[in-house]
Amino acid sequence: MKSGVFIVLFGQQAFEEALDTAKAAGLQSVEIGTGAYPGTSHVNAKDIVNDEAAIRRVKDAVESRGLTISALSCHGNPLHPDASIAKSHHEDFVATVQLAEKLGVETVITFSGCPGESANSKYPSWVTCPWPPDFLTVLEWQWNEIAIPYWREQSAFLRKHNVRVAIEAHPGFLVYNTETALRLREEAGDNIGVNFDPSHLFWQGMDPIECIKALGKSIYHVHAKDTKIDKRNTAINGVLDNKNYGDILNRSWVFRTVGYGHDDEFWKDLVSTLRLVGYDGTISIEHEDGLMSVNEGFTKAANFLNSLILKESAGEMWWA
Repeated sequence: MKSGVFIVLFGQQAFEEALDTAKAAGLQSVEIGTGAYPGTSHVNAKDIVNDEAAIRRVKDAVESRGLTISALSCHGNPLHPDASIAKSHHEDFVATVQLAEKLGVETVITFSGCPGESANSKYPSWVTCPWPPDFLTVLEWQWNEIAIPYWREQSAFLRKHNVRVAIEAHPGFLVYNTETALRLREEAGDNIGVNFDPSHLFWQGMDPIECIKALGKSIYHVHAKDTKIDKRNTAINGVLDNKNYGDILNRSWVFRTVGYGHDDEFWKDLVSTLRLVGYDGTISIEHEDGLMSVNEGFTKAANFLNSLILKESAGEMWWA
């Protein structure tokens, strides 16, 4: 297994500087944002996909530092009811897949997307309960008329370019948990897998270790990000919390650097369980900790993750 980082974290740095930061921290790989929500501060897939010299510069910059690219990431909503947004995010995805093929990168990461409640919608509509029954009508339409046809088409497109997609399960989108991830894979194609991010599972009350066992070979990439649950606020208001992420004192949960939401034993178990289901790729740091600066959060995460992977490689964690 390799340790890595999603370098959108270093969006204020030039691409080469961001790579140097990752290398200096002892990481082995980088995940690169190429469009949609992650932005294009380092690489714009649409701009360089047909520029062989630019593609070579990206490849050389990574390889000359002894790094690898774990994935290209263009998290977006290609199912957005606003046609202009859907088109933009879809084009970012298409260009990213084409760029991945030219770079020799196997995995592209995005979201499943979420449509509106009908063809007349302006904004996405995420269904979270089965009653009133209108919600189930909406959900059936979203899956059968929008999501499944779209992702079947993208599965065929991916096969033509020898690339696979890792869908990040995230509340607000159709794929947000284990069963929805597996449903999309079953309905649309077995080259549609998962970018496993435990931080989004913790606050929904899920057990990431059991999720790994259930997802198995469908895990194509992994994010290292933690979540801290505030017991009092959760006891009072539950976990569906739409307060600003900066309102840390009053939120039911917040994202944290690995090791600051769950202890070493959990993370050791996570790494070992990934190995048990056959995952041998990158665990990529994603920093969204509102209590730590970028430098502090990244440094602590890198040290923590490198230590975990070193122990796992040495066979010290199989008992976990």
